[in-house]
Amino acid sequence: MARKVIYWVSTGLLAASSVLAPFTYLSASTQAVQGCAHVGYPQHLRIILGIAKFLGAITLIVPGLPKLKEWAYAGFTFAWISAFIAHYLAKDGPKEFMPLMLLAFLFVSYVTRPTSRRLRPEAAVA
Repeated sequence: MARKVIYWVSTGLLAASSVLAPFTYLSASTQAVQGCAHVGYPQHLRIILGIAKFLGAITLIVPGLPKLKEWAYAGFTFAWISAFIAHYLAKDGPKEFMPLMLLAFLFVSYVTRPTSRRLRPEAAVA
């Protein structure tokens, strides 16, 4: 039971942050536009990330879709490692560690996910 609670708390926090961020990215808020420019990201990447984060968050929450869930976990991993490096190189101080905190929640979500949300080995080949 504790494992299930840990899974849903970590996954819920990730999904909430990943559903809210795209609204900022896609609405071209001043904060999002300046933030992307500050770390050296092109503006079209802001739009791609906005769409991908929204779809990834939905994928983590809905039942089924185990192969797509694996892709969502991988995508968030790549995005947040890249974000950490970009913020580190931009010398953003404590702000640069936020992607690593999200990555830690992602790891907890991944290792505590129920069997029904895992990719079965025979499904991985098909």
